[in-house]
Amino acid sequence: MLKKYLKFNLLFALIFVLQLTAEAWQITLLRQISKPCIAISLMLLLASETALKGRFHKRVFAGLIFGLAGDIFLLFASGNESYFLWGLFSFLIGHICYTSAFYLDFKSAPELDKRGARIAIGTCAILVIGFYLYLRPYLGHMKLPVMIYMLVISMMVMMACFRNLRVNAISFNLILTGAILFMISDAILAYNKFVQPFSTGQIIIMSSYMAAQYLITIGASTRKLLN
Repeated sequence: MLKKYLKFNLLFALIFVLQLTAEAWQITLLRQISKPCIAISLMLLLASETALKGRFHKRVFAGLIFGLAGDIFLLFASGNESYFLWGLFSFLIGHICYTSAFYLDFKSAPELDKRGARIAIGTCAILVIGFYLYLRPYLGHMKLPVMIYMLVISMMVMMACFRNLRVNAISFNLILTGAILFMISDAILAYNKFVQPFSTGQIIIMSSYMAAQYLITIGASTRKLLN
């Protein structure tokens, strides 16, 4: 995988470093330039590798478009709650796009790996309910939006789990890891915003977010549906 996407990996590594540099040193202009490049570069890779043939790749591409919109809104969210809400809504729609793409793979053979599906549902339910109950006292009027968002991202992770045995192993592993990293990134974002900001929070959030988007895109590019 590293060799196949060598040129892109070098480009994405540059974007990764520039974005983290912007966050660490609070360089606003560099952040405004590098952050949109995350989704744009991944959209170009997915389009070039798959030609967006089929519903699966189109839906993942749509998820990246909404990810780009969310990134742009969050660039201006500091001190402006309406931009934060629009960013939250954009990522919510993006997660729905990813979930609907992963559902296509699950639907190809819904009778497979029922035990794995039960484990995924139970684990996600415990983690999401527990974390929401922890956050709830800090959320104020954001209780409902955050609850909806957490339900949607947990569905994305579960649907990524449900792809097991239905697609090639590398695509399954990459997308599942990416979905879990997305959940971790959003959990840290929620803690950092609503509970207690910490100095390295934005670095960790952006690192896990960029890795998540990268893994989901590469997993989608290498996807092969099993018969």
